[in-house]
Amino acid sequence: MREIDKVAWILVEDGRVLSTRSEGKDVWYLPGGKREPGETDLETLRREIGEELSVEVDLASAVHLGTFTAQAHSHAAGVTVRMACYRAGYQGQLRPASEIAEMAWLGYADRHRTSAVDQIIFDYLLSEGLFVEAGPG
Repeated sequence: MREIDKVAWILVEDGRVLSTRSEGKDVWYLPGGKREPGETDLETLRREIGEELSVEVDLASAVHLGTFTAQAHSHAAGVTVRMACYRAGYQGQLRPASEIAEMAWLGYADRHRTSAVDQIIFDYLLSEGLFVEAGPG
């Protein structure tokens, strides 16, 4: 069994969470990515968000929300993704870069448009009162 080690940025504004869609992908993902050898969670977060969204994450404000595991999207059965999730402020103008085709603010009603691990995280965010609505929107 293989596990993909990732770090994600949870940016919630007005009861919606920032999500990204990569070039050629059919689902939305929370921004972030895979850790490089020797990187800490926060180093990975800073690098990945800078590469994907052209902003600087304020690491001093970073708070670990939780770590979530699920079947990895578009991988063979048994390959899981382990996602360490952080909330943090940022500086700069959010703008898709690198392999990111687009970004969007998703509500809980958009849960079905995301990967399996993101769906678990959406459920967690709903339970914590971070989404505006639970129903279709």
